[in-house]
Amino acid sequence: MSIEAKLLHLQSVQNLLAPYRYLYCVDLEANCDEVGESEPSRPLAVVPDQMETIEIGLVVIDLETLEVVDEFQRFVRPQINPVLTDFCKQLTSIQQADVEGAGTYVEVGLELGAFIARYADAAWASWGDYGVRQLERDAGFAACPSLLAGLQHFNVRKWHKGLYDDQPKSLKQTVESLGLVWQGIYHRGIDDARNMASIVKEMLS
Repeated sequence: MSIEAKLLHLQSVQNLLAPYRYLYCVDLEANCDEVGESEPSRPLAVVPDQMETIEIGLVVIDLETLEVVDEFQRFVRPQINPVLTDFCKQLTSIQQADVEGAGTYVEVGLELGAFIARYADAAWASWGDYGVRQLERDAGFAACPSLLAGLQHFNVRKWHKGLYDDQPKSLKQTVESLGLVWQGIYHRGIDDARNMASIVKEMLS
């Protein structure tokens, strides 16, 4: 990709963000299941349509300074499948006790609403579009508005592909491809949100 093309793409991203003071980098983890290669065939304990958020991680970037100014992390207690699968616990490092002591989607949503009220004039971003679909799925289960409803959403993965003409397979690979240092545990909501914020800061700086 030419320097001119990169600059044009960067300018388009900056134009998209121009109306906002803050950007929330958001990552979700959900209760999930997968049959391992060494396992005998079995039905999934959690089918994809019943995946529920079990952790919300949100990092606030001040777009004027490109500094992280705050963050929000909560575990969420799943309602349909309250017991985490072994696959999920191994993937995310989130344990049963973490979610059993957590609030419901509605309760965490109220806490999140109070938190983001301190950072008005914001949009939010995720790595891919999974987060949007998962929040809508959770809202359907809870019969309430989707968390972050009404805020503009951006896909950081698409920004990265447009700027670097490259599409690494994962968030962790992308962090490393940019020469950044991965922070924390992969597939933990708050850690993934922090690393996504690092990517955003690197792209915009």
